[in-house]
Amino acid sequence: MENKNTYLVTGAAGFIGSNLIESILNNGDKVVGLDNLATGKLENLSFIETHPHRENFQLIEGDITDISICNESCRGVDYILHHAALASVAESMALPEKYEEINIGGTLNLLQAAKKAQVKRFVFASSSAVYGDSPEFPKHEALCPNPKSPYAITKLSGEYYCKLFYESFGLPTVILRYFNIFGPKQDPTSQYSAVIPLFIDAFLKGKSPKIFGDGEQTRDFVYVQNIVKANLAACHAPDSIFGKPVNIGCGDRISINQLAHKIKALMKSPTSIQYEPPRAGDVRDSLADITRAKSAGLIDNPIGLDEGLKYTVEWFLNHK
Repeated sequence: MENKNTYLVTGAAGFIGSNLIESILNNGDKVVGLDNLATGKLENLSFIETHPHRENFQLIEGDITDISICNESCRGVDYILHHAALASVAESMALPEKYEEINIGGTLNLLQAAKKAQVKRFVFASSSAVYGDSPEFPKHEALCPNPKSPYAITKLSGEYYCKLFYESFGLPTVILRYFNIFGPKQDPTSQYSAVIPLFIDAFLKGKSPKIFGDGEQTRDFVYVQNIVKANLAACHAPDSIFGKPVNIGCGDRISINQLAHKIKALMKSPTSIQYEPPRAGDVRDSLADITRAKSAGLIDNPIGLDEGLKYTVEWFLNHK
């Protein structure tokens, strides 16, 4: 009988974490989920109650700022998929010390625990926010980072710690720089909420979705199942990417105005769009160069924006 792998997913009850756990259980592997439930929701994990491999799941309610919890969570684990973080650019501008403690301190705790447990791979969820407003397009990993918010600085610090732990301690780390993720289970009511669930929720309620600025800012949107595939592939990727950032996006961009009209059309909504002043810390344009991800096998036949939007709108309509 084939041995099962054991994964630790931090941020287990969050949007990305819960989608990861579902895919891992579908594969018949074991999962330890770690979440302090500050922003994650247990309802995101409700599918486990009826899952045929539910016995393969264990939830630890705890915080990555607690080193003893990190050590406990990493014991006997093969792969770590680290997604626990605070993720609001706007909030980080007001509370930089909170982001420092959780995003940097928590990541360092987990890296130390991973090293001690001798895990096979540590996959770190970073962000395209580290690029800031660099004028070069598309964004490639050799660009000099230019973070514009405390949130982006914490993600860049996490990247450097992952690089250090690989180069100095031999811990195999893979850094995934996510572009703008969307999909089922993304919370439109959270202060961290991304634009797509906010637009869908507004149209569902017959309210005007808000666009900050002129709406001509662009983003590279990536469907959550592409993120899931990249994480699982990163656990078996070549060592040539250890300690290095890898962009995970679609390699295509769309303006926020165009996006709003796509969702409006999908939902057949008559509601108009409302414009607000730009927000501090937001970058103007974003587009991923995904050459490195493709060559390492982390992106293969990705689900595109239109298909992903269709699945996402259907999910929200079924869960309203």
